[in-house]
Amino acid sequence: MRTKLAFGIGASGEAATNWIFNALTFFFYNQVLGLSPSLAGLAVFIAIIFDAITDPVMGSISDRFRSRWGRRHPFMFAAPAPVVLAMYMIFFPPEGLEGYGLFAWYTFFTVMMRGSLTLFTVPHLALGAELSDDYHERSKVMSYNNIFTYLGWLVMHVFVWFVIFPNFELGQRNQSAYFPIVMYCMTLVAACIFISAWFTKDRIPYLKSPPDDGEKIGPVRLFKDMKEAMSNRNYLNLLIGLFLLSMMIGTHETLAIYMATFFWELTPVQIGWLILSNVFGYSVGFAITAKLHRRFDKRATIVGSAILLSIFWSSAVTLRLFGLAPENTSWELVAFIIGLGTFASLGGSVINISVMSALADVADEHELSSGRRQEGIYYSARTFFAKASNGVGHVVAGIALDLIEFPTNAVPGEVAVDKIFSLGIVDGPFAMVWGLAAAALYGRYKINKSYHDEIQRQLQARKLVQRGYASTDSSSRPTIASSVAKRGSPRIGSRRGS
Repeated sequence: MRTKLAFGIGASGEAATNWIFNALTFFFYNQVLGLSPSLAGLAVFIAIIFDAITDPVMGSISDRFRSRWGRRHPFMFAAPAPVVLAMYMIFFPPEGLEGYGLFAWYTFFTVMMRGSLTLFTVPHLALGAELSDDYHERSKVMSYNNIFTYLGWLVMHVFVWFVIFPNFELGQRNQSAYFPIVMYCMTLVAACIFISAWFTKDRIPYLKSPPDDGEKIGPVRLFKDMKEAMSNRNYLNLLIGLFLLSMMIGTHETLAIYMATFFWELTPVQIGWLILSNVFGYSVGFAITAKLHRRFDKRATIVGSAILLSIFWSSAVTLRLFGLAPENTSWELVAFIIGLGTFASLGGSVINISVMSALADVADEHELSSGRRQEGIYYSARTFFAKASNGVGHVVAGIALDLIEFPTNAVPGEVAVDKIFSLGIVDGPFAMVWGLAAAALYGRYKINKSYHDEIQRQLQARKLVQRGYASTDSSSRPTIASSVAKRGSPRIGSRRGS
């Protein structure tokens, strides 16, 4: 329990960083500082390009790094300082900076913040996969990661919408309100990341060793690692599903403050109470995900939760487009959004835990087929798409806001009806389609409990052989390793798969 809590609290630091970036920066630069929405989206798109490089590089390095502090912890300890520095610089550009100068400032420090966060997130998630080899215990470990992710969002949301914005004239449109928010977030992020790294370092002697294949860290090895990962069909299906899901999540998260402010015309306190949907949904998801894996296995759980998330996240907006939602600014509307949002949060909680657990199973499959233990290279995809989701969302939001000519420094209740309707189309039906497409991809994932048990059996047998405790001729049937090498994962229900 101590290790699970220490591992989980690191996710609160990551979540707080992602929350302030996803929820506030695009709105801050567009509506407060006056930067064009297309330029604001382009800044994050440039950062995505750097993420596509730094995340797998960090994965490969943390898989092969050797030190007395292990291969994960040196990077986890190095992350907090540059992350909080970049966060401060993003929200406090020099006075008088505007146009392309403001765009360049935003771009540079966005790249710095997201790249620095990679130092923690990739090794941290890889560490979580190493804490247990058990199919179901991994789901419990990732449940703690998920619940602390939610707690990071919760403490930021409550502080911002209940404590800060209601006490400033114009609320989220007042630049002065952002100073206490950033100071609070910087403290939270630094504390959570450091605590997680410090209180999990006692596990270093028990973690997996770096690959002992004689190859050093370098561009050639990185390319080989990525090529091997992409050749795994289960990983590829999870990867493409993550990309499609990131389109939906990023669009919703980037537009959330626009929807609450202009589409629903809610007050800061009313926006604050919307967090109840996450409280209910994430709490239930934390409690039931491992049970769902036992009852339905991971594939069915992932597909079902992706559908639940996609439909219910867009349902309130879609119903409003048809005139079926309560009046704006009313508390009936707040309850309406919370009720539907609870089911979306439940789906989001379950799918996050499930995919993180499934990636650890894919890393086992890779170890059996290649002989190398490389969680970092697999979890780098998750960290990339977690950041790409808000990046893609910023790009989509920027293009959409420019296309519908949404005004800068807009005033709630004074925006043209046709522009509000177009905003709802983007956040409603358009966003939902990407999530449903992700569910279809997740349906092609093939690792189930019996297949994973056989992977673990063969891995244990290999270790015994290497230590001289067992014969190499322990079974005459074809191994999973050989079948994966020849044609990908065995069919579920086949002799090799079971």
